[in-house]
Amino acid sequence: MKRRDFLTKGCGAVAGTAVAGGVAAADVPKPSGVAEGSPSGCRNEHQRVFGGIYEGAFADLVSFPMGGLGAGMICLEATGALCDVSLHHQPDLGWTPGIFAAVAFPGKTQMARVLEGPAPRWKCRPVMRWSERPRASGGGGLPRFSRASFSSKFPFGTVFLEDDTLPLQVKVTGWSPFEPGDADNASLPVVAMEYHFENRGTETVDAVFSYSSLNFLAEPLWFGQGKVNSDGIRAIAGGFQLCGGGAPSRPWDAADLAIWVDDPAVVVNAAWLRLPFGDAVAMAWKDIEAGKCVSRPAVEGGPAAPGATLFVPFKLAPGEQKNIPVKLAWYVGRSHINRPGGGHVVMSWEAQGWENRAIQNDGDAYRAWYTARFNNIDAVVQYWRESYQLLRKNTSRFTEAFYSSTLPPEVIEAVSANLSILKTPTVLRQADGRLWGWAGCSDEIGLFEGTCTHVWGYAQTFAHLFPNLERTLRETEFNVNQREDGHQDFQSALPIRPTPHNFCATADGQLGAILRTYRDWRICGDTGWLRGLWPKVRSSLDYCIRTWDPDHTGTLVEPHHVTWDVKLWGPNSMTGSIYLGALKAAIEMGRALGDDVTLYKHLYASGKHRVEQVLFNGEFFVQKTQWKGLKTPFPDNPTDPSLRDYVRQWPPEAAEIAAREGPPYQYGEGCVADGVMGAWLALVCGSGHILDQAKVRSHLSSVFVHNLSQGQTDEEEGGLVNCTWPRGGCPTIPFAHHSGVWTGVEYQVAGHMMMMGMPEQGLQIVRTCRQRFNGRWLNPFDEIESGHWFARAMSSYGLLQAMSGARYDAIERVLYLSPAIKGDFSSFLSTATGYGTVGVKGGKPFLKVAAGEIPYVRIAYIPA
Repeated sequence: MKRRDFLTKGCGAVAGTAVAGGVAAADVPKPSGVAEGSPSGCRNEHQRVFGGIYEGAFADLVSFPMGGLGAGMICLEATGALCDVSLHHQPDLGWTPGIFAAVAFPGKTQMARVLEGPAPRWKCRPVMRWSERPRASGGGGLPRFSRASFSSKFPFGTVFLEDDTLPLQVKVTGWSPFEPGDADNASLPVVAMEYHFENRGTETVDAVFSYSSLNFLAEPLWFGQGKVNSDGIRAIAGGFQLCGGGAPSRPWDAADLAIWVDDPAVVVNAAWLRLPFGDAVAMAWKDIEAGKCVSRPAVEGGPAAPGATLFVPFKLAPGEQKNIPVKLAWYVGRSHINRPGGGHVVMSWEAQGWENRAIQNDGDAYRAWYTARFNNIDAVVQYWRESYQLLRKNTSRFTEAFYSSTLPPEVIEAVSANLSILKTPTVLRQADGRLWGWAGCSDEIGLFEGTCTHVWGYAQTFAHLFPNLERTLRETEFNVNQREDGHQDFQSALPIRPTPHNFCATADGQLGAILRTYRDWRICGDTGWLRGLWPKVRSSLDYCIRTWDPDHTGTLVEPHHVTWDVKLWGPNSMTGSIYLGALKAAIEMGRALGDDVTLYKHLYASGKHRVEQVLFNGEFFVQKTQWKGLKTPFPDNPTDPSLRDYVRQWPPEAAEIAAREGPPYQYGEGCVADGVMGAWLALVCGSGHILDQAKVRSHLSSVFVHNLSQGQTDEEEGGLVNCTWPRGGCPTIPFAHHSGVWTGVEYQVAGHMMMMGMPEQGLQIVRTCRQRFNGRWLNPFDEIESGHWFARAMSSYGLLQAMSGARYDAIERVLYLSPAIKGDFSSFLSTATGYGTVGVKGGKPFLKVAAGEIPYVRIAYIPA
């Protein structure tokens, strides 16, 4: 597929309690076996090394998210520029405001440089509309370093700047706090930019570092200065604070951003000359270029100043180094986001909350978690000052543990790249601490509201890194979104509150939530938590049985809504496998709680037999489309909101097709990539195999052969297509997403292959996916599906479990280890109580804890 076309859419026992600093596993060699063939190098100039640096054309589209969980985002480009600054609880992509760092050498003419590399070509096009914001950074048009490259070790992004005409080598590192289990510090509205200078010359260098910003929070900015003094600049210790008061009709626009350094030599110009935009930047640059350290107090009367600069003079002898951390903290106390939840909402600006004019007070709209923890920007600044060193130490501890893995680099890259989603506006965390998310983001609004259960059902990241937040999703789904009869809305309201139940439930989302409840219980080890949720879980499952399997066949026969935005009619393996997984999980949870699960046992046995015998065509699993003899008429009743179909008014030609083939948007004899998704979900959730393993492997092999498209030329991209019809039989109107390539499905299938003894095929899918997001064609840190940073892509975290075979069960206190690779290896492992590395050394399993503790009775090791 061409790029332009693609984008359109048995066990050993080792006892003990592992704690930080415990069992050693130093110098573990790289994995052997199938992983040895992993192509970590480039095939040609159109590919890059997995886990390597981004430079040249591969750096053009790099935009690395930084910020806190639900706290706002600032992205770091491969050039060193900041972009996509989204502080107001919603995306603001393309917004590259006037923030820039520079270094100058007093007495040396023409030697000042903005601390950025050359701007990528896509930024250099002219502005075509008056309404379009400037695309260059605040240093646009000013001299820069001649070369830049980028590397990432989440959550650190590092830019290397070089210029043969300058005496200093520069490294820029951007990051924000992140450590598994510490959700609160990971939710801070802060970013750090560390500028590291090294004198590799033979003479002492006198230099002045500066950091400047226009007050882009003021209105209007790019045509002149702020209108009112509330849109002003304050001087703070070591720096300045940008203030935006917000118009009376839009109080949610009020925001503050503080920028400072903790360096005793700092000098602050808190008031650029009050000139129009371009002139103000030019006059500020004259001082910067001359190496002057201008001290000027904040303006107290009249129009607000358009910008500010801080200066840090320093001197480096040959071989000396200096690090200058610039801290940024922001505070946006209000929003206008209010979403009703329920079912699918028509896509429009109004429907998606671009303007919620009905918001009357803060209680009606979303407020970020940090606004309950901190009263104002001053409190955030104080905490960031006081905690900076500790948070950096803890963040580095996580990064070192994560990247100590010897798993194939394409796996580590796929997992780490999608950890970036946690730093983006896809994720929100409301004031009471509960998690909520969009499915993805457009440039200016969130898309598909309410932590969509059938999209987020693929995600594995929060469950392992922040299991306490993941459990709030279960509590919302079963306690808030569920009716007494068990009907569950698949999209949560924001602020979180009861939903309207104005749409049908989703089979994959609602049944998947039961499996995820089982997973979360085994991760946290809290049976009391499960006991409190169990009555609602049981009610949910019983609703699914009554609604979609009223004849107790063990398969879903009645029409049921799925993540493809359609209803499937008749039994199929995609939702049928999730149904089996939910039944098996319910059996195990019910047994643990002493409940009667006889019906679930019967349905599971019956359904397993039917899926394996009726839905397997000898090569892969399929759908048996059925619309006759059901309790639901076809076409279903368009006046009943619980049954309405996507076809509202049938044109004659559609009616003819329907009379012949039945419901549109089915897949029938198709080979669906995630056609046995429930079998994968059951494995990653810890409940084991639910279908005949040989038939599951056959299905996955068919998917690899028929659905994986490899680019035939350097200008073509590869990907795993959602559905193909290798034996024919494609419906006249198949489900619309059949030709799509979704990274969340690619990783789900790849992980399933690894867990089923097919690691090389799984790795090939991962490689194919990550070569698309290589920085040349697509941003490596933004895997697009129906929007930016699509939550489904967080299925990639499951690759760690799939490849290493490591899963800690807090109920049994057993560390299961059944790797997909042979020989010695190490991998990252995160649990509810601690994290570290797990693997095999010298043929023996080990666990080394980096933080917290992982109390285990034994390691159940099954070699590959």
